[in-house]
Amino acid sequence: MIFKAVGDGRPYPDHGREESMDWSDVPPRQVRLDELVTTKRTLDLDALLAEDSTFFGDLFAHVVEYRGTLYLEDGLHRAVRAALQQRPILHARVLTVG
Repeated sequence: MIFKAVGDGRPYPDHGREESMDWSDVPPRQVRLDELVTTKRTLDLDALLAEDSTFFGDLFAHVVEYRGTLYLEDGLHRAVRAALQQRPILHARVLTVG
């Protein structure tokens, strides 16, 4: 299995960071794919295959740590791309809430 679990929605409280710029003060770090719980069940194939998928957004995935669990909020296409390239690690901005 690539991820710890596949979720559907955000089980954590709203953190108020809606835009990529809101995450810029959160330093990136490495996280293991098998420690992540996704917050989306589906992936837009265009986002996965796009060469410029990070051109307009953050270079790093966005992860929320809530009650000891890491939730992949944004960047599912980056995580799947890493898995397809057999990389077990993803660089992400990890925000701890709650």
